[in-house]
Amino acid sequence: MKQLRHSMNRPRGFAPARRAKPRIRRLAPAAWLAAPLLAGLLLPLAVVPLRGGQPAPPAVPQATASPAPPAPAAKEAPQPKVSVYLSHSGQIETLPLEDYVSGVVAAEMPADFELEALKAQAVAARTFIVRRLQAGDHSGVPVPGADVTDTVSHQAYVSKAALERKWTRGGKSAGLAKVRRAVLETRGVVMTYQGQPITASFFASSGGYTENSEDYWNAAVPYLRSVASPWDQDITPNLAVTYTFSNAELIQKLGIADTALPASRDLAASALAKPVSSSSVSGLPAEVLSRTAGHRVQKISIGGTVFTGREVREKLGLRSSQFTWKRKGNKVLITTYGNGHGVGMSQWGANGMAKQGSTATQILKHYYSGISFQQVSTLLKK
Repeated sequence: MKQLRHSMNRPRGFAPARRAKPRIRRLAPAAWLAAPLLAGLLLPLAVVPLRGGQPAPPAVPQATASPAPPAPAAKEAPQPKVSVYLSHSGQIETLPLEDYVSGVVAAEMPADFELEALKAQAVAARTFIVRRLQAGDHSGVPVPGADVTDTVSHQAYVSKAALERKWTRGGKSAGLAKVRRAVLETRGVVMTYQGQPITASFFASSGGYTENSEDYWNAAVPYLRSVASPWDQDITPNLAVTYTFSNAELIQKLGIADTALPASRDLAASALAKPVSSSSVSGLPAEVLSRTAGHRVQKISIGGTVFTGREVREKLGLRSSQFTWKRKGNKVLITTYGNGHGVGMSQWGANGMAKQGSTATQILKHYYSGISFQQVSTLLKK
């Protein structure tokens, strides 16, 4: 989902400054028809309540299923093409949209995840690239002629050659077949909000809640709201990871001039579910100033310098900005919970929901508030 690997500094699947333009780049005007969704992708579901006091997006009718795709025609129109810059070889691979989505799902989520979780990942991956193609967005691509890279700066992607070599001939053919089934059963489906493809950000696992978008980035997005994600805690391996730093390391990495770092009180894991008040030990201030709606560190004062939780995470190379701080002798132990920026869909949470019987539609509507589903062909007609 991976991520289950995420870039510390460049969260995947998010481009707050992007806006869809009326002119569609590279996409053929002829609508290509999608295979019907399984019944699970058309089940109605109530909208997840918004958190964090943001204005509610337009209500999604609770008793109306997502519109069914048109009936298959005798001959399918060509799919849109995606050109991927392969970072290891420096070459560009151009392939049909659905083949690209298969390569992304294979790279981003373990094939042994539940099928409904893989389907949710397929829709998220497809939505991300369709939004990018529609906007003509080439940001982060080092060479002309490519739409996206194969790295987590955009979406991780396994090339066709690697799928053949490492999956088909490498004993993972059953896993690849499962990934392709997830893509086929969601063929052409993207998530939209107010008629436009959404920013379908996702990450590995949460510590119990996802984040409001503005708590990690500077943009408040109405469908990227903080929601509960308790499923991660039961199934995520290495949910809690502890890092050990010396005083010298912290001084250097955080850029703190004072050689005496603060010794904070131990922040117990139980404190993750509620705000933590300021504290001071031995006259050396170490203060969690605020927490986000997702219970991550929003602002923290260390040695008199105020950092955001994101800054601490990135400067120290932590898995998450949900962390506790413990002093032990001349060392500092920082324990993180979850993995990733926390905005959008938790991949391990999606797998946990699927294990409990949730459909891909239910998973996506939980993590992306107020969204609808459309076919790419419908978007092209607009």
